[in-house]
Amino acid sequence: MKSNVKQSKRAAFTIVELLTVMSIIVILIGLLVPALNQVKRYAYGVKQMAQLKSIDTAIELFNSEFDGYPDSSATGPDGAAYCGAMKLCEAVMGQDLMGFHQDSIFRADGTDGLKPLYPDVNSAPVAYQNSLSMRRGPYLPPENANAYRLQDLYANPGPFAPRHFVLCDVFRRVTHRATGKKVGMPILYYKANTANTNHNVANPNDEQNIYNYRDNQALLMLGKPWDQGGTASTPHRLAVENGKQGVRFYMNTKNEKVTTASRPYRADTYILISAGWDGEYGTPDDICNFEWKYRELP
Repeated sequence: MKSNVKQSKRAAFTIVELLTVMSIIVILIGLLVPALNQVKRYAYGVKQMAQLKSIDTAIELFNSEFDGYPDSSATGPDGAAYCGAMKLCEAVMGQDLMGFHQDSIFRADGTDGLKPLYPDVNSAPVAYQNSLSMRRGPYLPPENANAYRLQDLYANPGPFAPRHFVLCDVFRRVTHRATGKKVGMPILYYKANTANTNHNVANPNDEQNIYNYRDNQALLMLGKPWDQGGTASTPHRLAVENGKQGVRFYMNTKNEKVTTASRPYRADTYILISAGWDGEYGTPDDICNFEWKYRELP
């Protein structure tokens, strides 16, 4: 009997042994978690590139039907705030996600200057049906478009009409104000002005620049949606950095492979920008439809 008791005591772990094993487990978890985060970020990056490819296809379908890429200027013909991100969504989905109206001139009020092009189905059912017959697209499947209204992202959408849709990226950083679910940041869209020839990093306001940083500047100035609960939101670095507006945009879109002149990537088409993992535009993890190069400001 004594022999059995003694043998049982020898089989037990000591406190020192338990603490040692627990310490090893904690160390392994500490090593594993960053690696898993890197894998997760990589997977999201691949998913984001796939989304940009889908948007590329949608824009090219629009281009083939209307013989030109969608406008991206900061305002509509009526002068109302209606930026590149919103015009991108209208072009590939329509203002109500039911297709782009072929008479649209990208006005924020959804009219051609005289009549509504995207009437409400409940208040004007006949006009709505007539409108549908004039639509093209949607060029993206609605269930995969990641289209959300500004009012669902921002507590204060600034100069923009809250009802307008934008296409959001796959990085879920924003709490949807209606559902409480996490959604992505708007995809920024800039159309190249092929009549121009400059990419002036030193002078973002050069009227001969191929791309105009102001196309989405008002949206970038809203800051990050999760910061809007404070007294003021900090603009994204792509908008303002070290007191300089637009410089980051021109630095990071400059094509380093062209050495004979200052030229942007995709000088004859358009640029798409996702805010990336951190939800901040103008940082190294941004994902674009070209090879994003982050460079420190001089």
